[in-house]
Amino acid sequence: METIEHDGAAGAMPRGETVFRQLLQEIYTGRFPQGAVVNELELAKRLNVSRGPVREAVQRLQGIGVITRTPFMKARVIKLSVNTMIELFEVRAALEGMACKLATERMSDEDLDELEHALHGDFLKDQDAPSSLPRFDFHARVAQGSGNSRLIDALRQDNYSLLRLYRTNAAAIQQRKTAAFEEHAQIVMAMRTRNGALAESLMRSHIQRASQHMQQQLEED
Repeated sequence: METIEHDGAAGAMPRGETVFRQLLQEIYTGRFPQGAVVNELELAKRLNVSRGPVREAVQRLQGIGVITRTPFMKARVIKLSVNTMIELFEVRAALEGMACKLATERMSDEDLDELEHALHGDFLKDQDAPSSLPRFDFHARVAQGSGNSRLIDALRQDNYSLLRLYRTNAAAIQQRKTAAFEEHAQIVMAMRTRNGALAESLMRSHIQRASQHMQQQLEED
């Protein structure tokens, strides 16, 4: 039995928040596959918590779009669809392209050094111990580097969890991981030359290729 740390423990998060994070991670990693039923009672027993925190977590997961529930039906993990994926990646290409252009203009040389170091370090770690989830979120770091709080908030809205679910699904294939790393490295090179237009174009192209790859995977499934 897994146990969630109680609220009263020093430094512990509220149980509802802890359950939410754990369930989201389990969805990302595939412990709860697409279309799987999310049984609140079984979860409460497994995590050794009452049903209240589990119910709260499931409601939050519904709110961000990774769990769906229709009246009189059990909660289920969403099934990734081609149409939803295309729409999300179209929005992502526009927003992240803009973020990359701004980050190219605003990140310091030291920031870019750290970005490149983290990018290469994450790739090397994955070669030694492959993971279905990236240890370092390149896209989130570039967005942060844009320095535009409204743009960052837009990328962190509810769609982010859905985007990450699609990205995780694509990243699980080693061939795409390698291609994504190479594309990320090209983006960093453009950022180092302070060529915002090129960096934006490369980011958009990178996301479009990821979308095409994801569409192919979904259609094959």
